[in-house]
Amino acid sequence: MTRLCVVPARGGSKRIPGKNIKPFCGKPMIAWSIEAAQASGCFDRIVVSTDDLEIANTARTWGAEVPFMRPQELADDHTSAARVIQHAVEWFDEQRSGQREALDYVCCLFATAPFVSPEDLRTGLELLLREACSYAFSVARYTFPVQRAIKIKEDGRMEMFHPEHFTSRSQDLEEAWHDAGQFYWGTAEAWRQGTMIFGQDSVPVKLPAHRVQDIDTAEDWTRAEWLFRAMQAEAKEG
Repeated sequence: MTRLCVVPARGGSKRIPGKNIKPFCGKPMIAWSIEAAQASGCFDRIVVSTDDLEIANTARTWGAEVPFMRPQELADDHTSAARVIQHAVEWFDEQRSGQREALDYVCCLFATAPFVSPEDLRTGLELLLREACSYAFSVARYTFPVQRAIKIKEDGRMEMFHPEHFTSRSQDLEEAWHDAGQFYWGTAEAWRQGTMIFGQDSVPVKLPAHRVQDIDTAEDWTRAEWLFRAMQAEAKEG
């Protein structure tokens, strides 16, 4: 049984330049994901898929492999993470000889996921094996009912997405979850075939909302560092 971790980390981030290797609470951002993967004990190999030499060198410094450079056609703003993982699986399939085991399970672990924990990665693998599903990925609960969401229209006025729920009580509405943007465990075959991740053959790895933070803007980055330092301080006190 061969388990591979692939960390997608392309260069050229526009909103936060150098995001994947920018210092975050004392380490390059990508280092937190690499160290969590190492500490989980889940993987035979931890690989970074990148088109950027500086990212590649940083990844190697922190113990990950960069056995190939990602082709430019898979390093633009429109290429999905699923396609990047599929490319990595195909690359390993091509390199495999009779002496090497085929890939069985592959985890896509984002480079900008400093809150990911080794325990959550282990839970994801356990669920994938136990449920015999295609994927197990991190999710978090919406902190406000999505059925009562509102939008701001072009004229500056407001409108509910679902006005039929204006008088609905929050406790009467169905609970909703969202992708936590940390990791996606999957069978190698599911990645090869491009099986839909957000489908019926996936199971959730539920994370607490306070450990989930998108990092797409400078404001997100500042909030994430505040939260991360607070969590570190609490852990030391405990």
